[in-house]
Amino acid sequence: MTAPAGDRRAGTTSAVVTGSKARDVRAMFTRIAHRYDLMNTLMTGGRHHAWRLLTARACVAAPSGPVLDLATGTADLALAIRALDPARAVVGADFSEGMLARARPKIHGPKPAASPGGAAAGAGGSGGIALVAADALALPFADRTFACVTSAFLLRNLEDLERGLAEMRRVAAPGGRVVSLDIVRPELPVWRALFGACFHRVIPAVGALVAGDRGAYTYLPQSVDGFVTPSQLAKLMGRVGLTRVTWRTVGLGTVALHVGVA
Repeated sequence: MTAPAGDRRAGTTSAVVTGSKARDVRAMFTRIAHRYDLMNTLMTGGRHHAWRLLTARACVAAPSGPVLDLATGTADLALAIRALDPARAVVGADFSEGMLARARPKIHGPKPAASPGGAAAGAGGSGGIALVAADALALPFADRTFACVTSAFLLRNLEDLERGLAEMRRVAAPGGRVVSLDIVRPELPVWRALFGACFHRVIPAVGALVAGDRGAYTYLPQSVDGFVTPSQLAKLMGRVGLTRVTWRTVGLGTVALHVGVA
């Protein structure tokens, strides 16, 4: 997802990269958008809802101010944050328009029916969540804009992990939080090998059956293979200037929640 810095002025609504890997990953997420929520439920046994709730709680513990949810997908995390803190403004950013298209009905409600005269019968509220097309490596926001910058299942997809973390820190206000939820390589070597073997066999098969896209769900375990362990991610967060970095694992050590202070 390498990209030029792009336009970072406050209020910009789009900064999507055009590199070949970015196009491939964006196209992949757009293909699976229609089955994304269902696949998350099947792959985690429904536990992803509890994990996102933990992440949302970490976000609302940040100082007052807006929250940026990167790789918002179908907006589940953004909605969880708003449910816990209805006064908190949330911006959901994603570089897949297909995902954003799935998020909009969740936020705005069903598309209003047209009246006989052609006018809409009503308008769904925004619920305090704004959706933006943007790439995590070139965020279209000014420095120190958000009280919290968060992501769920983003970091493994970044071509330059350290750069992505630095961008998150850049747009976080001093004293604000940077919060990440992601699948990680388990710390214990034996469990890491067992988890990897299962992940590589089961997930592509389920993806082919349910989403009709074996390739996308073959990419998922491959992205974990090349990712860091929880302790390595914590060190990277410290390297980009985040302080008081803490982390905990769930899902038998396969999913980690990291929190750092900008």
